[in-house]
Amino acid sequence: MNSRHAHARRLVSMLLGSCAWIAAASGLQAQDYPQKPIRMIVPFAAGGPTDAQARELARRMADELGKPVFVENRSGSGGNIGAEVVARAPADGYTLLFSSNGPLAGNLSLFKTMAHHPVKDFAPISNYSANANVLAVHPSFPANTLAEFVAVIKEHPGKYSFTSGGNGTTQHLSGELLKTMAKIDMQHIPYKGESPAILETLSGLAPITFCNVSSCMGYVHGGKLRAIAITAPRRLTVYPQLAAIAETYPGFDVRAWYGLVAPAGTPAAIVQRLSALVNKISQSDDMRAKFESQGIESMANSPEAFAAFIHSEIRKWAELIAISGARIE
Repeated sequence: MNSRHAHARRLVSMLLGSCAWIAAASGLQAQDYPQKPIRMIVPFAAGGPTDAQARELARRMADELGKPVFVENRSGSGGNIGAEVVARAPADGYTLLFSSNGPLAGNLSLFKTMAHHPVKDFAPISNYSANANVLAVHPSFPANTLAEFVAVIKEHPGKYSFTSGGNGTTQHLSGELLKTMAKIDMQHIPYKGESPAILETLSGLAPITFCNVSSCMGYVHGGKLRAIAITAPRRLTVYPQLAAIAETYPGFDVRAWYGLVAPAGTPAAIVQRLSALVNKISQSDDMRAKFESQGIESMANSPEAFAAFIHSEIRKWAELIAISGARIE
């Protein structure tokens, strides 16, 4: 009996020792990380709002970590191609995904099949920022306010079209939600990216667009577009004169958000270190000032909070996509 107890105690001691060794190894792993360059995958083309924010974050991360952080654009299939690259990468902290809503939430409802799952295949690191869209029109469009805009569309149901950067994008869903809440009828014209969608409205061929704040306010300031309202739940500090659609239609909120994730199974200590770094960068005085000047909201948080946020966003986008009727086979 005594020998059995002694054997059991030895087993417990060995297990405790193993746990301590694992914890110590994990700490050392984070302490020594990174030992080589980090690859940050952006699942969209260069030059867009996701790419621009990723490159700024990568540059600042490299300064803090003392190792290069390279941005690699792997676009296609609404962001799914780049996301799959990261989902299948080694879980060692050297391949990260900087993405917007689509690959991490909305695409689950938008696409019939996907090679990655936004919850099962990734370890959330931190949310980063959010960017509202602007309902903007060609200067020839006979409306200056949201009330006037809705009145014009109701007077001519089905006559007008709005452009977006593609099916299922936040620009597309902004238009579909407004159609539902305001009970108006206008056609959607999707483009392969935000730039051609904006150009179509600049030409006057499709007089209405929903575009990212940072992408189209320059055209508004230049008099080439007229801003009607924003899709954020409240007015932006940098554009206080621009009404929020939610002021007329309570609950309206469609924003693009961005966040950083790693492959599932990445050591928790590395995830925590990267999360702390993203928070430090996004909360710095100069970064906050830069965000505010561009109408961007800082949203950095913990891995646990980001995971809960992704779960809630999957539900939210499922509802919005159901309203829009959008589907990609």
